[in-house]
Amino acid sequence: MWCMQSLRRRLRLSGLQLWAAGPLSASCSCKTGFSELRNPAPPRDQRCPTAGSSQHTSYKHLANGRERKTVICIEGNIASGKTTCLDYFAKNTGIEVLTEPVSKWRNVRGHNPLALMYQDANRWGLTLQTYVQLTMLDQHTKPMISPIRMMERSIHSAKYIFVENLYRSGKMPEVDYVILTEWFDWILKNMNVSVDLIVYLQTSPGMCYQRLKRRCREEEKVIPMEYLEAVHQLYEDWLINQALFKVPSPVLVLQADDDLHEMMEKYEENQDQILMLDNTQRCL
Repeated sequence: MWCMQSLRRRLRLSGLQLWAAGPLSASCSCKTGFSELRNPAPPRDQRCPTAGSSQHTSYKHLANGRERKTVICIEGNIASGKTTCLDYFAKNTGIEVLTEPVSKWRNVRGHNPLALMYQDANRWGLTLQTYVQLTMLDQHTKPMISPIRMMERSIHSAKYIFVENLYRSGKMPEVDYVILTEWFDWILKNMNVSVDLIVYLQTSPGMCYQRLKRRCREEEKVIPMEYLEAVHQLYEDWLINQALFKVPSPVLVLQADDDLHEMMEKYEENQDQILMLDNTQRCL
């Protein structure tokens, strides 16, 4: 327990909070602040890898002579700063970065299901979320070209946040929700969509609304403040309160209301923690 307290204290000093999903394993011999909610499928090497330098462009995770693959998902509300975070790591590290496939959601053989959903969620919610689930599954299952992959959101948040919000707001009929849930449950049982770490960019709905208006994306012009508040609460219930659905990995919480310059400094200061390169904070 002392190692968890020490790590949490250290991360708080650098602007990060660690939320471990469950108690620490008594059999883990290295200092750690992480424990897993569920075992990934297929199982991954359970030994702690050798830490690398944050200046090393390849970030190889070697365990007993084998390269270990790590998946990190950047989660947060609309306009919480996810793209900015991914841009930093794409430019300053050698890891693989996958942004949300928004371009696909905007153009499916000439159709824009993203815009249609924002215009009439009751009619187009299932259409968009079915395609989101498919494209996010594709993101998770692509062969990895680097030992570390960083993704913008995940198939988990697509279901637990955005499908859930449509259903709870009365804009998705129960039959649509049940069918999407059946598909999602099948994917969890039969596909490897495991995640090693979630970095939650915790941003106030008011700040998200300001940023959303500044960037002025066409589809987002109709998004009201109430929608951002609902999404924020679902993220809090899922990742902070852990009272909504199972959390698929440990969670690092990064306060993200700061301006661009301050966020860049946070990413630089906490690069090793975010990329899970610090041996003192993980034993998977």
